[in-house]
Amino acid sequence: MARAALGISVRELAQTSGVAESTILRFETGRGGILAANLDKVQTTLEDGGVIFISADAGGGPGVRLAE
Repeated sequence: MARAALGISVRELAQTSGVAESTILRFETGRGGILAANLDKVQTTLEDGGVIFISADAGGGPGVRLAE
């Protein structure tokens, strides 16, 4: 959802974050896990792009939104 909000492709996210496309695709489709270090790289890249992650504790479940 975060990647879609920024309008970037898996390839662009992979290149920017340094995480393999196949790893991102497996994670996005739920077909595999992701190492914590790779998840941190992807999250940092998305946050640098303007995404804010919302925790499930915030009410209404987890999600994302764009920074203002």
